Amino acid sequence: MHRSFETVGAEDERLTWSGAVSLQRKWGWVMPWRLPYDDLALFPPESLRLYAAMPSGVRLRFATDAEAVEFQAEPTPNAGDLDLYADDALVRTLVFEEGETAIGFEALPRGMKTLELWLNPSTPFLLRAVRLPAGAHLERSQDRRPRWITYGSSITHCVWSGSPSLTWPGVVARAKGLNLLSLGFNGECHADPMIARLIRDLPADFVSLKIGINIHGSGSLNVRSFLPAVIGTIVTVREGHPDIPLVVCSPIWSPPRETTPNGAGMSLQTMRQEVFEAVEIVREKGDKSLHYVDGLRLFGPEYATNLPDLVHPDAEGYRILGHNFVREVFDRIGVQLPPETRVPN
Repeated sequence: MHRSFETVGAEDERLTWSGAVSLQRKWGWVMPWRLPYDDLALFPPESLRLYAAMPSGVRLRFATDAEAVEFQAEPTPNAGDLDLYADDALVRTLVFEEGETAIGFEALPRGMKTLELWLNPSTPFLLRAVRLPAGAHLERSQDRRPRWITYGSSITHCVWSGSPSLTWPGVVARAKGLNLLSLGFNGECHADPMIARLIRDLPADFVSLKIGINIHGSGSLNVRSFLPAVIGTIVTVREGHPDIPLVVCSPIWSPPRETTPNGAGMSLQTMRQEVFEAVEIVREKGDKSLHYVDGLRLFGPEYATNLPDLVHPDAEGYRILGHNFVREVFDRIGVQLPPETRVPN
């Protein structure tokens, strides 16, 4: 790195965050959250809050002509990696060790460009400062791409992706030029009413929901409550977003769970039928921008070699899932979005 630096504090307004619901500010650092930090008590259980602190899909964004940059943070609680993009092109992925406090990138493209740092999906990140070579320019770069909110389980959280930008939502967002907000939470996608209200109240141009696998795994809903919960989630989201594209996906393939009922009497086959039914019930009320996607079309038995634990895709599987989502949603269904966000940034 260069010998002479200028330090920009994490509170500087020229540094913007994409993919975060809120920011925690304390003792000179800023931490992105995927839930409203001031209202965390309204989002039980504690495990949901734990995973909301993990910044899957979150990016730090700014414009600069610097050819090197260093990110200073509180000691990282785990090892991980970061992806740095310049004008939507990957510069490189850097691996950091547990406890690291400074992560630097060199040989950046010349001239003004927008840098986007994709944070590791499994490690909370507390930014203290950005360091640039002395004399480098720094400007705010607002993300005006259409806002996409996607909700799901660990399969959407993607802690086992190849790198931070290669989660399946990341693959989709970069392919279609979307401003991603990922509400994928390990083990915590249960059609919670407060999550539906959160999505309702956040700005969005496109919303997708991927519901089922966590509910099956824990038996948190049964044959009486699952269908009403999915309908309630859809209708709640529609209260805030009455006409934008809304896609509801059923579970991807998981062979031990396909036909064997769980303790609540539900198999994945049953869940797919009920997610489809929920979408059809609401569509019949006149909602023509609501769509169903069968999870088997996103990731079915033909990808068995990319499903090592019979639940989660591997790194290549996440790429496949992302490409299949693009095919099913944008090519087959024909979802169209404005070139720029139609909601305030």
